Amino acid sequence: MLTALVGAAVSGSVLGGFGASPAYATGENDVYVSNTDLYTKLAGKEGTEFGRRWKRHQYADESRTGTAPFSRTTIMALHGGGIEGGTSELCLAIAGYHPATLEPVQDGRPVHDYWMFEGLRSSGNRELHVTSTNCDDRVALSLAGGSLNVLSLHGCTAAQAGAPASSPEAVVVGGGSTDFKAALHLELGNAGFTTIDGSTVKDLAGVQANNPCNRTVLGEGGQLEITAELRTAMFGVYTNAGRPGSTTEVFWRFTAAARAAVARLEAEPGQVLL
Repeated sequence: MLTALVGAAVSGSVLGGFGASPAYATGENDVYVSNTDLYTKLAGKEGTEFGRRWKRHQYADESRTGTAPFSRTTIMALHGGGIEGGTSELCLAIAGYHPATLEPVQDGRPVHDYWMFEGLRSSGNRELHVTSTNCDDRVALSLAGGSLNVLSLHGCTAAQAGAPASSPEAVVVGGGSTDFKAALHLELGNAGFTTIDGSTVKDLAGVQANNPCNRTVLGEGGQLEITAELRTAMFGVYTNAGRPGSTTEVFWRFTAAARAAVARLEAEPGQVLL
């Protein structure tokens, strides 16, 4: 939903200013009014200026006498790559895949479906930002619409999140699902991260019905707005090329907590198909 960093080549040493432009909760500063608008006007540029990656896992129930497991949760990064740096890598890892190798993470938890849109430019990726509520990518919406839950990942700055100066490495927990928010607050807090409730930060709340995180079977989901300060701490080399292979302990502690929150949510009675 929001933009925190402009350009792909922002190094971890830029801790003072972050090369950041303001985050936007509306489409008033967007160049493109929707994903369709962007895809149309940048026809032929996919793979060079922007990219899309997604995975839908195969599940089947061919038994008349029992119920097989099914995919409940999709992880999304609507502004990945150089738009909101680090969200692509977080999307993959929370879905259960190593961002550098795409091999499954061996943590005893299942993998999840995912979708991401990524800015691939060396600079000017902010122009590729499409506000979440204007996302009309058909694959993204089909994945959200076929899931009980969506966890959508975004970037902001500490100032935009209202984080205290003493703790700028924070995450705003939003979305329309009270249960998902509670699980995220609990698991991220237990992992040592400062969480801020989205209800206190209107522009980062993620409660709109047309936000993809809430366009689920249940009509609600979760959203994380992660400060630039925290995202920078997750990587040794803060560039599009460098991030996947330079993940830090902070990155893996954060993704483990997010995956634990998803597992906690999926274990609740409301997650069972009747």
